[in-house]
Order: sequence, then structure tokens, then C-alpha cells
Amino acid sequence: MTYGYVPKISAPSAVEDQMVAALRTVVDPEIPVNIYDLGLIYEATVDENAVATIAMTLTAPSCPVAGQLVEWVQKAVNDVPGIDATVVRLVFDPPWDSSRMSEEACLELGLI
Repeated sequence: MTYGYVPKISAPSAVEDQMVAALRTVVDPEIPVNIYDLGLIYEATVDENAVATIAMTLTAPSCPVAGQLVEWVQKAVNDVPGIDATVVRLVFDPPWDSSRMSEEACLELGLI
């Protein structure tokens, strides 16, 4: 069985690795796993002006910490050297489901 969805990441390689590491520091408070391994990040790009654009979703549209989660993502990614600003877009298509979680997340939650 294959687990997880691999988001589209487009950035210079050193920045890309650090951006993924930064995204892994943000934990969904309702499901105590980082948002990257939960599969909440759909796309992350860094343009020629060092502006990161993150397309992410939530586990549920009615997430009570949606605003805070966006702020946490912005802060984490803004702290990456080589990124001057971060724009986070919440998207709900396609909707999130557990098949987007990485194998590590599934193991951490005892699903496999």
C-alpha cells in the first residue's frame, strides 16, 4: 500500500529543503502531527523575488484554528533563509482525506 501525497515544491534546492523542514515544525493541534506529513500542503513555490506561495488545506473546513494555522505557516516559512515573504492560500479542492498522510504520520497515529 502506498501512503501519502507528495506536494509540488518548486524552489532552489537549499531553500526547498529548509522550507519543507520549516513546514514540518507546524503541528495541527487537533491531530498532533505536522502539517506536511498530514498532507495539508498541496503546493509550495518560491519566485524570483524570494516570495513563497503556499497552497494548503485543512483537515476540515470548520477548523477552529484555521487563522492561527495560516499564521504559523507564514512565520515558519518566513524564517527560512532566502525567503523574504510568504503568502498562504487556503484551498479546499481537492478536499483533504487521510490518504494524503505520509507513512510516518500513519505510523505516528497508529493507523498502520
